[in-house]
Amino acid sequence: MKTVKVNLKDRTYSIYIGNSILSDTNLFKRYLTSKQILIVTNEKVAPLYLSIIEKHVGELDYETYILPDGESFKSLEYFNNVISKLIEKKFSRTCILIALGGGVVGDLTGFAAACYQRGVKFIQIPTTLLAQVDSSVGGKTAVNHTSGKNMIGAFYQPSAVFSDTSVLSTLPEREFSAGLAEVIKYGIIKDGKFFDWLEENLSSLVMRDEKSLSYVIERSCINKAEVVAEDEKEIGYRAILNLGHTFGHAIETALSYKKWLHGEAVGCGMLMAADLSRRLGIFEQSDLDRIKSLLIKTNLPVKIHKDVQFEQIYENMKIDKKSKEGILHLVLLKNIGEAFLTSEYSDELLKETIESFL
Repeated sequence: MKTVKVNLKDRTYSIYIGNSILSDTNLFKRYLTSKQILIVTNEKVAPLYLSIIEKHVGELDYETYILPDGESFKSLEYFNNVISKLIEKKFSRTCILIALGGGVVGDLTGFAAACYQRGVKFIQIPTTLLAQVDSSVGGKTAVNHTSGKNMIGAFYQPSAVFSDTSVLSTLPEREFSAGLAEVIKYGIIKDGKFFDWLEENLSSLVMRDEKSLSYVIERSCINKAEVVAEDEKEIGYRAILNLGHTFGHAIETALSYKKWLHGEAVGCGMLMAADLSRRLGIFEQSDLDRIKSLLIKTNLPVKIHKDVQFEQIYENMKIDKKSKEGILHLVLLKNIGEAFLTSEYSDELLKETIESFL
């Protein structure tokens, strides 16, 4: 087992990474400091892993809430359902929520934990690659609004994260590829040597080699933990973690959070950010080609979904959370391994980039 620390003073916590660590009763029970536990999961994950967690909490006063599966259920309606369950069962402010699932479950559960009685503890048990390398780490919790993704949320850190690599064996190929988009992101934004490693070792990673998976999850978490420790609430530097997300969220919103997975939209969005950087003359065509090649080999889309129109992308981007006083800030690239946030770009070139990906 490997451990990565997210250093945030009194909010510091550990990410545990390893094969079959969900079966480690002693490790898990260390964090069960309340008799009142609510396990939040979804209908796809529950049949696979809920019984394992129930064995750990069997002697406690635990309840479960099972969400439908899908991004469209990361909403205020289902957030309210979780809160209602806590109130109905008379859970106190010492209760603990456990998020067992992918990014939707983790984001919604974390937001519920942040809000219930002004904040209760929660534990992340991510069951997708995307959640293990990204959404479970860093304390971003949220639900979606019909007008935009993650528009309602809070920064709220978990007590611990348990990333069991063995659960990835049941992950469908498409979801695994979507998770690799966030892995590739870390190489592009701040870790050029990691990007080199991914180019050289993608075949073993796609085959879900245990050693490669463990290394990739650890390296990704270290990269994210370093950024979060420096800028927990995204005042400045942390924004680089959003490479491709402004474009990607605009695509997701246009598709009503259907047809594409989050990682697929982010992967295409990263390539669009790289393309705009190249049009601005600050990023080499050869590096753009490297990113595109790696995304294609990972089976990620490199063109915008056919159902999306230019106006939808352009207008959706304007309400992105990185807009400040009506000015959209974008994460762009100087090199592979060097990203930055800026509002200094040509709107005409942005439009050209969007058009070129339709």
